[in-house]
Amino acid sequence: MIPKIKLDECTGCEDCLESCPPEVISMVNGKAKIEEALCEECGACVDECPEGAIYLP
Repeated sequence: MIPKIKLDECTGCEDCLESCPPEVISMVNGKAKIEEALCEECGACVDECPEGAIYLP
């Protein structure tokens, strides 16, 4: 499954950017955004987010 982001909980720390193997996460207006079409569904970003803002639906 492709991870989802709770934008109200994302603090823009950028930890997820560093953890994403295919590098498909970017910052838009200070919040993480996943390019879903390119996501490999590895879940690394879910485990790395200190705020729990990234989750698997």
